[in-house]
Amino acid sequence: MIEYENLALSNRSFFEEYLKSFDQTMRGGWYVLGKNVESFERRFASYCGVDHCVGLASGLDALDLSLRVFGFEPGSEVLVPSNTYIATILSILHCGLVPVLVEPDPATYNLDPNLVEDAITSRTVAIMVVHLYGKICPMDEVMTIANAHGLKVIEDCAQAHGAMLNGKKAGSFGHCNAFSFYPTKNLGALGDAGAITTDDADLAQAIRVLRNYGSRIKYYNEVVGYNSRLDEIQAGFLNVKLGHLDSINNHKRELADSYFKKLGDSVVKPVRNASFHDVFHIFNVRHPRRDDLKAWLLERGIKTDIHYPLAPARQAAMQGLLKSTDFPVADDIHATTLSLPISYFHTTTDIETVAAAINEFGA
Repeated sequence: MIEYENLALSNRSFFEEYLKSFDQTMRGGWYVLGKNVESFERRFASYCGVDHCVGLASGLDALDLSLRVFGFEPGSEVLVPSNTYIATILSILHCGLVPVLVEPDPATYNLDPNLVEDAITSRTVAIMVVHLYGKICPMDEVMTIANAHGLKVIEDCAQAHGAMLNGKKAGSFGHCNAFSFYPTKNLGALGDAGAITTDDADLAQAIRVLRNYGSRIKYYNEVVGYNSRLDEIQAGFLNVKLGHLDSINNHKRELADSYFKKLGDSVVKPVRNASFHDVFHIFNVRHPRRDDLKAWLLERGIKTDIHYPLAPARQAAMQGLLKSTDFPVADDIHATTLSLPISYFHTTTDIETVAAAINEFGA
């Protein structure tokens, strides 16, 4: 059996370091907002090439607080890709804002800058880009549009730890940038965790206050805040794994190379460009008979996943909340997309086996 993911196997080589970190934290007796969090925030900010990182309890909280910190007027509009994971849109709704879905580029699955400008209205306050599958959006074009219209840019970097565009890392382009460290991510914790990166010292300080009950000084609350603090134990695990992130990304890029070499033309493969350093959190392909292909592979002992089976506009939770429900590009992507095994524990032999089975299935 070739599993799609096995978190025990993915983390196996880090177990000894994890145990050491856990033992130190447990015996140290300081479990909330301590040295592990401070260390990880400092190191991850440096890794991303920004001045500040604020550790939070989850990726969704990172998206929420990235919007809340700007104090946008309720009912303001935020542009967001029509094929993103639901969390991106939930964060906009949580903040009393209006998600305006914009179709992606069908080649990259990321926000299409050519469609962004047409979606901007007098109510638009921000663009929330999503670096889907581990490929950065065309951020130069996005930032040019945002600056021309005075809009804030929030990067959803949940799938793009270490991804780069022209040598510049995800989480260093926008004004406020959200990361998830959910266990399946390239930089994954052993539970929920998240962070925001920014070059703006005032924003970083405001987010630190928001994450801790609106308090800068214990028991003195300046604003209506939240409880969203990166756990000391998870921060310790993330400190361990951050030291291996480039190796994880490089391994996944090598596995992706094997897919590109071995897969035939029966599936639509990801696009590659020399300017983009993709980290392949997900290796996505598309096939017109996706469900049949998925079943065929499972019969041959190969597990796959679908990211995601239903477009956001089709989710029951979104009915009546969106300005439009006409998103043919997103619908087509969600109907044909299939995620192939590409975890840290997989080998090139695994990938060759998967590719051979797909080629045998054909069109």
